[in-house]
Amino acid sequence: MNLQRPDRVNVLLVDDRPENLVALEAILNSPSYNLVQANSGAEALRCLLNEDFAVILLDVQMPGMDGFETATMIRSRDRSRSTPIIFITAFSSNDTHVFKGYSLGAVDYLFKPLEPEILTSKVAVFVELFQKTAEVKRQATELAAVNSELSKSEERFRTLCACSPLGIYLADVEGRCTYINPRCQAICGLSLEESLASVWQREVHPEDRDRVVADWLAWIKEGQEYSNEFRLASHENVRWIHVQSSPMFSDLGKLIGHVGTVRDVTDRKQAEEERGRLIREQVARQEAERANRMKDEFLAILSHELRTPLNAILGWSRLLRAKTFDRDTIDKALETIERNAKSQAQLIEDILDVSRILRGKLNLNKHRIQLEYVIEMAIDSLRPLAEAKSIAIELECSPNIGKVVGDSDRLQQIVWNLLSNAIKFTPEEGKVKVQLELVGDQAQIQIIDSGIGIEPDFLPYVFDRFRQADSSTSRSYGGLGLGLAIVRHLVEQHGGKVGAENNTGEGAKFTVSLPVAEENGQGAGDDWCPLNDATEALPTLANLQLLVVDDDDDTREFLITLLEQEGAMVRSAASVAAALAVLESYWPDVLLSDIGMPQADGYELIARVREMEALRGGYLPAIALTAYAREEERQQALEAGFQMHLSKPVEITQLIAGIANLTGMLGNPAPTHILHDPQEQARCLFHKD
Repeated sequence: MNLQRPDRVNVLLVDDRPENLVALEAILNSPSYNLVQANSGAEALRCLLNEDFAVILLDVQMPGMDGFETATMIRSRDRSRSTPIIFITAFSSNDTHVFKGYSLGAVDYLFKPLEPEILTSKVAVFVELFQKTAEVKRQATELAAVNSELSKSEERFRTLCACSPLGIYLADVEGRCTYINPRCQAICGLSLEESLASVWQREVHPEDRDRVVADWLAWIKEGQEYSNEFRLASHENVRWIHVQSSPMFSDLGKLIGHVGTVRDVTDRKQAEEERGRLIREQVARQEAERANRMKDEFLAILSHELRTPLNAILGWSRLLRAKTFDRDTIDKALETIERNAKSQAQLIEDILDVSRILRGKLNLNKHRIQLEYVIEMAIDSLRPLAEAKSIAIELECSPNIGKVVGDSDRLQQIVWNLLSNAIKFTPEEGKVKVQLELVGDQAQIQIIDSGIGIEPDFLPYVFDRFRQADSSTSRSYGGLGLGLAIVRHLVEQHGGKVGAENNTGEGAKFTVSLPVAEENGQGAGDDWCPLNDATEALPTLANLQLLVVDDDDDTREFLITLLEQEGAMVRSAASVAAALAVLESYWPDVLLSDIGMPQADGYELIARVREMEALRGGYLPAIALTAYAREEERQQALEAGFQMHLSKPVEITQLIAGIANLTGMLGNPAPTHILHDPQEQARCLFHKD
């Protein structure tokens, strides 16, 4: 007996003679058949116990149990009752035997010797029939399983829909509901055959209604995925729902409807609002705490930075008054006092600039400017500081950069702040490199130092106000942390960008990019050009008659001494009343007046002066010299009638230039327009007519 191979169809060969079995096997040899041999009827029955056969070739004449008895036993078993049997015999062609064979369920009766073609064709027919029957049974089994699963799935779907916490609906292509589960009806009041658009029109909160209906109709038209959250207001309490819907398509890709879910998300929305409120409160609290810490740190640093130079100023002043020193020591003391006073003045200017930035009052007086000159002036002003630390400053300027439209003083302030910052953080005998080149349509300034660089964690905050990498009392470098914040604002005011990065190897690199002005474009003003030595170019004030009004004795005495050394004839007054008394008999060429004075201030004085002009028929130029340096105070002074506004401490060169300009000694007519910038009076020296 051969073992069955699962990829073949079983064919049972039953004969008591081995040579006949060999012959049958030779005739029926095929890769599609699994030929099983049995030498007797009993062995054939054993083969039929566990295997199914497409056809049985059964010899009639066998010892013991012949073919007819074997066929009878085969037919008596349920498993093999319908298995086709072909009887084979070589002894009788008696019709009685043939009829008996057919009566036992035989499908054919063949006589030996067998015709191979006939035998193979008959067996092939029954094999094919067996295969088709097996396939039908398999498909029937699968279909039954599928139907059973569909039935279970449908039951599960019904149970799921009925018990689902989500509202579920089906809608046709027009948006009318064809199925809704109980939860959907409970959430939003949907009913069968009702249009979803009409439900949204009825149930949605009035503030959301137009948007929701418009979105829904657009989605229905386009047949796209839909997802939205909105409020329902038909119940006593406003509820939030989340609606999701997807189009359904046929096998041919035709839109046949929509399936969607509705979920009540009121609790989540309330939790999100509460969480958002808590987060906002937490962020606000953290910001307030951070602002308080920064304020405290800033005030501590401000106190330190103001007191430190004040200590040197007062210390040397007391020493000079108490003792007699040689010329070198006196010069050193005066240099120290001047340097520390300038440091204090710069701190105050930075604070005022930040105040102007915060209030949006930082105005620019723009002209077409050659950046190379601005950079050179900034370098020249800082060269003594660099030389004190033996720091080399290298300047590389590419040719044909073009001009930019900007405020010359503010652009110089940008370079000055970045360059002084680089010098401060560069060790002695280091190097600072300044590069100017054209990158696309941008003029690019790079300041590269060989200093300590910037902490990577601090890089994102390097341009923030009041932020310093080290704000501890043991920090190595001074400053208020305002300079770079001012730089960023000024660069942005000029339409540019500024960035910071650590230079490859060591040090830091700051890059400023400014748009280049079009060659034939209209600039914001006349071209600007520097005067190489403004001090030498200024004339003396010989024979000018000046009136100085200030209630502070020290300031008044300083101005008198300064102006008389320049050749002017100066008279003074300590109050508005005293000044008006002087003006009754003395009409100066220029009036220099403080603003804040007791009893009457500088505004009252200039108003009375303008009244006196009308009576006397003479014009009196006036300069406001004041510690009130805010933009609105400068604007107020100019609008009150002063031609110039100089903030204290006054730069000597600027004061002399302003007086000379107002009196026409520089060849310029006395300005009649309002000047907005703190150094506007000096800028008059540097503009072409």
